[in-house]
Amino acid sequence: MPDVRLASPQGKWILLTTVLGSSMAMLDSTVVNVALPRIGEDLDADLAALQWTVNAYMLTLAGLILLGGSLGDRYGRRRVFVIGVVWFALASLLCGLAPNVGVLIAARALQGIGGALLTPGSLALIQASFHPDDRAKAVGLWSGFGGIGAAVGPFLGGWLVDGPGWRWVFLLNVPLALLCAPIAVRHVPESGDGTKHGRFDVLGAFLGAAALALVTYALIEAQQVSVTVWITAIAGVAAGVAFVYVERHRADPMMPLDIFRSRQFTAVNLVTLCVYAAFSGFFFLAALQLQVVSGYSALGAGTALLPTTALMLLFSARSGALADRIGPRIPLTVGPLLCAAGILLMLRVGENATYVTDVLPALLVLGLGMVTLVAPLTATVLASVDTARAGLASGVNNAAARAAGLVAVAALPLLAGMGEDAYRSADAFDAAFDRAMPICAGVLVLGALIAFATVRPLPPDCRKPECLHHGSVTTPPLEGVRSRGRLEVDGKGNAEG
Repeated sequence: MPDVRLASPQGKWILLTTVLGSSMAMLDSTVVNVALPRIGEDLDADLAALQWTVNAYMLTLAGLILLGGSLGDRYGRRRVFVIGVVWFALASLLCGLAPNVGVLIAARALQGIGGALLTPGSLALIQASFHPDDRAKAVGLWSGFGGIGAAVGPFLGGWLVDGPGWRWVFLLNVPLALLCAPIAVRHVPESGDGTKHGRFDVLGAFLGAAALALVTYALIEAQQVSVTVWITAIAGVAAGVAFVYVERHRADPMMPLDIFRSRQFTAVNLVTLCVYAAFSGFFFLAALQLQVVSGYSALGAGTALLPTTALMLLFSARSGALADRIGPRIPLTVGPLLCAAGILLMLRVGENATYVTDVLPALLVLGLGMVTLVAPLTATVLASVDTARAGLASGVNNAAARAAGLVAVAALPLLAGMGEDAYRSADAFDAAFDRAMPICAGVLVLGALIAFATVRPLPPDCRKPECLHHGSVTTPPLEGVRSRGRLEVDGKGNAEG
């Protein structure tokens, strides 16, 4: 049984290295959006290339995150975590040195692979290292400090873009990795359990990633209708069907489909798809709108978006406590509706928008809606399956949110009629932004309707989330599970009792 105490020097080193590792991935997911206009200008990239700059990372991360934890269980959690940190740093270095947008996109895909190794690995190390009496507190501190990293991300990214340049958004990861990896090697105990697992579901991971990649390509390139786009779209659907077939028939699948026999779990994941698709599409376009149309600097745009993350950090725990008393149905219905209202208020943000009267009210309403729904959503996901599968349920829900964001960033510019050079023209982008925001709001309303129609009260003895403070605006938190006084990590990089 692991026996490291949180108050010990080793415990503090373990917490530091896991926070550093997860913060690298979380920072990267929040800072890149504010750098997109400068990246496009410097590398002469069209809108499709900017979409791929975001989506190449999300594609490999979403496709491989369920597999990442399995590698740690088999080959050693510390070893795979350190490999992920080093991999992420090297890919970040390649991003920072990229001579053209093609190299940048390829490097971003490599970054996502590193993220898929270190993101579940950071939580797995905490759960595998700390004494059971300290584990919940360690997870809480890990999630809280990670949320602070997410909050700092847009501000830091904007400062780097306006100062030394957008390349430092990626190069910043290198010194973080140089600090994180040696601490992990020196102070984090190795752990793993290869005896619990059969063969890796490499085919399932490949088919899932291929389906996402092909569909994303078809959506991004669909403005130029061609035979290639149609063939890619059909191939993407076929890969998705093959993924479902393989997962249904494998003895040890990456994503066991029988978990969806729980109607509540299926319904909450549909809500997740709706809300996180809207969030990802919104934050992708909002960072551009503030800079291209409203004339904000990168630092100004990054700072402007901070209220949503700050509200989540400050009040997510209280929202979870409220949902415990009144049940999840009302928060999961009201939350998306508030978010939809906040996004519609962003229609006021145009060429002459002022922050206090136009931008801030929209973001406060959006942030209030996110506070209302995120904690109850996580609690409902965990409570809708058997305790022994709560870790898997959290991983599936997190991957679903990332996949929804991936598709949203690909599809929203198409649905809003954005041309390849829309972000180079304030008038063209503003008009497309005004068409995109009602789409995001409509998807959120759909999520609210699904929640109202399907979500039921939680059982009184259900699993409670441990990540009480959450700051990421584009994904729900990864969660472990406590059962019979101890935490273990299952084959998906999550916790299993």
